[in-house]
Amino acid sequence: MKNNINILYTGKLKMKKCFSVFALALSLAAGAQTTTENYVYSKVTLSENGSKKSETIQYFDGLGRPKQTIQVKSTPLGQDIVMPVTYDQLGRQTRSILPVPMPTSNLGIQNVSEATANAYYGVPNAYSEQKLEASPLARVLETASPGAEWAMNSGHTRKAAYEINKNSDKVKKFSFTNSWVSTIAVSSVPTVSFYNEKVLVKTSGTDEDGNKTIEFTNGLGQTVLVRKVITATENADTYYLYNDYGQLIYVISPKAEAQITSNNNVVTQQILDDLCYQYKYDNKGRLAEKKIPGKGWEYMVYNKADRLILTQDTVLKEKGQWLFTKYDQFGRVVYTGITNNAASRASMQNSANVNTNLYETRTAAAGLTINSMPVYYTNLSTPTGVTQILSVNYYDTYPEYSFNPAFPSTIFGKPVLTDNLTGNLSTRALPVMSLVKNIEDDSWTKSYSYYDTKGRPVGGYSINHLGGYTRTESELDFAGVPLQVKTYHKRLNTDMERVITEVFTYDNQNRLLTHTHQVDSNTPEILNQNKYNELSQLQSKKVGGTSAASPLQVVDYTYNIRGWITKINDPANLNGKLFGYEIKYQNPVYTNIAAGKFNGNIAEIDWKNSSEDVLKRYSYSYDVLNRLKDAIYTEPNATNPYNNNYNENLTYDLNGNIATLKRNAFPVSGNTSTLVDDLTYQYTGNRLTKVTENALNDTGYEGGNNPITYDLNGNMKDMLDKGIQSIGYNYLNLSDNYTIQQTVPLGGTFSSTINYLYRADGSKLRKTFSTTPLRGSTSTTVTDYLDGFQYSYSEGGGICITCRTENAYEQQAYKGISGIILPGEGIWKLDFVPTAEGVYSFTENRYIYQYRDHLGNTRISFAKNSEGALEVTDTNNYYPFGLNHISGMFSTSGFGSYYSYKYNGKELQETGMFDYGARMYMPDLGRWGVIDPLAEASRRFTPYHYGNNNPIRFIDPDGRLTVDNLQGGYSTGSAVADFMYRTGLSSDERNMPLFYRNEGGAMIRTEALGNEGQGGGSGPTPRSSTGPGVIERFISWLFGGKKKVVRLEVGQVERVQQTALFGLIRNANVNANGESPLEQYRTWRDNPSYHAGESWLDRFARNVNSSHMEILQDEGSGGGLMFGGYGKTIAAAEEVSMTSKIAAEAEANGILSTQRGINPAKVAEYFEQMSNGTYKPTGGAGYIYEGKYILTDGNHRMNAAIQHGIESGNFKYVEEIINKGNFIRRNPLIDNYKVYKLPVK
Repeated sequence: MKNNINILYTGKLKMKKCFSVFALALSLAAGAQTTTENYVYSKVTLSENGSKKSETIQYFDGLGRPKQTIQVKSTPLGQDIVMPVTYDQLGRQTRSILPVPMPTSNLGIQNVSEATANAYYGVPNAYSEQKLEASPLARVLETASPGAEWAMNSGHTRKAAYEINKNSDKVKKFSFTNSWVSTIAVSSVPTVSFYNEKVLVKTSGTDEDGNKTIEFTNGLGQTVLVRKVITATENADTYYLYNDYGQLIYVISPKAEAQITSNNNVVTQQILDDLCYQYKYDNKGRLAEKKIPGKGWEYMVYNKADRLILTQDTVLKEKGQWLFTKYDQFGRVVYTGITNNAASRASMQNSANVNTNLYETRTAAAGLTINSMPVYYTNLSTPTGVTQILSVNYYDTYPEYSFNPAFPSTIFGKPVLTDNLTGNLSTRALPVMSLVKNIEDDSWTKSYSYYDTKGRPVGGYSINHLGGYTRTESELDFAGVPLQVKTYHKRLNTDMERVITEVFTYDNQNRLLTHTHQVDSNTPEILNQNKYNELSQLQSKKVGGTSAASPLQVVDYTYNIRGWITKINDPANLNGKLFGYEIKYQNPVYTNIAAGKFNGNIAEIDWKNSSEDVLKRYSYSYDVLNRLKDAIYTEPNATNPYNNNYNENLTYDLNGNIATLKRNAFPVSGNTSTLVDDLTYQYTGNRLTKVTENALNDTGYEGGNNPITYDLNGNMKDMLDKGIQSIGYNYLNLSDNYTIQQTVPLGGTFSSTINYLYRADGSKLRKTFSTTPLRGSTSTTVTDYLDGFQYSYSEGGGICITCRTENAYEQQAYKGISGIILPGEGIWKLDFVPTAEGVYSFTENRYIYQYRDHLGNTRISFAKNSEGALEVTDTNNYYPFGLNHISGMFSTSGFGSYYSYKYNGKELQETGMFDYGARMYMPDLGRWGVIDPLAEASRRFTPYHYGNNNPIRFIDPDGRLTVDNLQGGYSTGSAVADFMYRTGLSSDERNMPLFYRNEGGAMIRTEALGNEGQGGGSGPTPRSSTGPGVIERFISWLFGGKKKVVRLEVGQVERVQQTALFGLIRNANVNANGESPLEQYRTWRDNPSYHAGESWLDRFARNVNSSHMEILQDEGSGGGLMFGGYGKTIAAAEEVSMTSKIAAEAEANGILSTQRGINPAKVAEYFEQMSNGTYKPTGGAGYIYEGKYILTDGNHRMNAAIQHGIESGNFKYVEEIINKGNFIRRNPLIDNYKVYKLPVK
């Protein structure tokens, strides 16, 4: 619920005089607008007295076209941000000028031109530019970005071509037969022929570095092939196959296509199972079964309301178990669990079909009690046989449990909403409580949410599984920005309470200025003081200290004209700073090693830390699929700069599985680097089955040549090369136990076990590490993870958890740390809690600060020592894929030092793997051991790949989806971004061709209490919880962040209009609401109160605490959120063309096509009939269902009429037709209408 005041004032409009009485009454507030111009003025009030506000005025020319937009007094120095708009002689906006800060004119129109922008940015082209086709279609042929290096005719632009297919393209045509088996549509193994020429549309795109992608679509607009051109004779082809109903049934990956070709174009079931995505649908068009390559079949059951109620993978099937979800009458998830039932999917679906109870209702007494927890809901819907309850959600009113905490009547002196539903204000429709069970035992986490009278979450109380709690209270200002957040915490209810107080200050546009952190009654620490440039990019940040005038470090940030981060301090001149880092894209120094990159890939990185005082450099080269090929290490200032000490060299198969990896390390003797790894990978499908080590070196990757086995879900069950004898998994495919046995060189074995405890929402709660040495007794170390607070317990005289080093099986990468030995009796210690800039160490009673690079890698940890002097506590240097530099005894990287969160800010485990949340990552092998939970978002890649095989640019925040951490964009691998990516052009974007590139929209979610820092552990970020404000809008626009047309590789790729983070992804993997994983996450984002399965603290922190909140990044936000300005955190708010908007709405409603085969006069007539409600479709193209017209894709008249309305500018009527018309979408087969080859959307 928002309380901001929005004012819209329409000024002198010659085209159409439309003044509202309200607008006229506010004319005095509009200031000094230019009275001779047409304009629209808007204001968003950010403070109760109106002193803080966001003002925008948009001026229009005599044709009603935007000519200038001004964000009034929106810069840090109070200047206007002016965005001029220009048109060519045909009235098209082919250039989009970057915004320019100007002295305020108090809402008056500004004199700003291209020349003004060029002068401000110091380039000859401070604009993006399009070259359009010389035809009425005005299709984009070429796009240039701001900056001389990317200008038109520079040779580094994005190009497009539009053709039809030729025989020489050799596009495979897959044919198959369909049959019905128990209400499931089953397709046969496809046979292969080739498309005739001139039957497919061929659209080609070439990026700034000459990498080419070709998309082939059929007459129904379905994408049948996406081709990545490797050489003149080799391609990486991804095929999409559809059944007669337009449903995606197969996705054939590039490696599968190559195997089919080598098998004389014969498809086998083995190829489909190992390398292809397979889908089956029921007779209602719902996804019923699916198979991810390398994983067994998964099954889905729905109730009569088409909600997903049961799911089962192959491992659960062997156990005779199903996961279930139950809903209330409003479709809200009320509880989830496991039911033991060995019945088939068809049998379970039949049971659901006959059950008329579709939802559960709230009860006064417990409806059932399972796993020691009473549940105040009925148990009538399918399934009624409940074996385990995993989670329970309550809405509207707080249930009366004996363990309920006292209800807070006020928070920070302001009243809290009660659950008295008879009052004018209450918690009706709000989530108020959730219960989440542990997976491995029957303990529960109980979480409560509290709201202010505006419905904003301001408090929470979470009782952990040990009986302690975390209570959080927030003070919000008028705009909902947190001013103060207090966190109260106990591990056990009998422990001493810890209190953390955080205070935030902002400027007049709600840019974060300062963040103060206080532990208990200690002196408050100033975590950061932010300073922004006039484009609202973070310019410098003062870190640490108790006095604003005496920070521990000052961190400076530099950007290029594309908004990409280029420097964190200056590694060539540290000038007393502890760390410097420089990123070079198109301008590397060592061009003899790696050429400049213009498409966003990084060509070279320099870094230097004060503890080593050596300037270090990596030069990177890539293949045509943007995969990292070579990382060459040098030391430019050394006598022998080209020492190659830490090189990595890789090759890949067509799916992105690493084929070979070579890795160097510090010389064992002399000056020649040591080849420590020469690895060859062997695969079955995408599964890694053996690694052969040819270097015969016992450092780096340990062991080799042992087989690797997998379970039915594609999870790695062992890694004998590392001594891991077995790995067990829970139903979330999270590894929860390891058995390890290492052979000691002089004889005997060294054994250990690791056991993890998880909640049903996937949150890790505990790790127990036990080790038995060759001689001596077993020692055990336990780590508790409680709402960001990390505890440890050690017994048996072992080394404490914050000091261990021997157990990471790439131990040569870490400095041995000794000296802190715990006594035989174990005690629990509160080790640390994360902060926005590092951690607070309770054991040392001091703040540990961290320098992180653009990927969130922890580079330097530093703090004040007992004498008040600054000291470096930890230094890390990484190979590209995440392994710490192997430097033997001279290493400065400590495995157990304070905070073992290193690569990407993730915690290093005793196995040498990094825990990302959803999966464990193996940096020595550059891949995961578990299939990606969101594998369908990037089908061109192996589901075991890390970071699109480009770890210099991409990260994976939680182990599920790749993020373009430089551009601030979610990447779906081969997914499909707008060809005009980040151009910022406001012309008719629906005409833009679409090409697959490693780019897309973005979101990064922080863990509880900022455990990952901002941007997945990416370091400094200005933050706010407000909606898109003046700065957000203009800065996002600056770097192309306008609402984009984006396509993602998820089947029949459709054009979808973007309005925020990332777009609608129509995916076979849907939830109960018919949403794909990314659609679901988008729903989460749009519902600030509740996410099913989200931890209470995550939800609360995301909504309230700006230092730990979810960060939203527009796909075009440019220079990397973690270092960019505050404005890059929110999607752009610039208006898209009405044409694009209406087209998107039409397509989203399934009633838009490009049919042109009808007489134009008739089309106009149909449109008029639709506008006045007299249009009556008949025949197979439409029929009546419950008073609504069912429209089929055969209804070309209606589709063409919609398109006519769009193209003729009748937007108002089209919008009414779409949103209010007497039409709905439905599969006629449900009603026994026989419609052949009907694409069902």
